[in-house]
Amino acid sequence: QVQLVESGGGLVQAGGSLRLACAASGRTTYMGWFRQAPGKEREFVATIMWSGSITYYADSVKGRFAISKDNAKNTVYLQMNSLNLEDTAVYYCAAAKKIGLRIATSADYDYWGQGTQVTVSS
Repeated sequence: QVQLVESGGGLVQAGGSLRLACAASGRTTYMGWFRQAPGKEREFVATIMWSGSITYYADSVKGRFAISKDNAKNTVYLQMNSLNLEDTAVYYCAAAKKIGLRIATSADYDYWGQGTQVTVSS
C-alpha cells in the first residue's frame, strides 16, 4: 500500500502561480495529478514516470503546468502558472503500478491522495 500526501493548494488570483507537492510512501511506475471541479467529472492533468522522467499533459494545461519529481524525496510536484478561473478544482495526486497505463484514465491508478483545493479568483 502506498500513501500519498498532497500539499500546496490555496487561493490565488488569475494569472498567478501555485506549486503542489505529493509525497509518496513508496515507489510506483507513474505518479500524476487529476482534478475535479464542482459538478464535473474528475479529469486528467499530468503524469510522470519515475524512471526516465517521461511526462504527459492534458491539452488544457500544456505550456502552463509542469510536472516534476524528486527521487530522493519520493515527491512529485505540479508547478501551475498562468492560472485561470477554469483551473479551480480539487487536485488529487495519484499513483499507478501497471505498465502500459492509460494515463488519462483514473481507473488505472491504484492509489490516491486526499485532495487539495486550488481556487483561482478574478
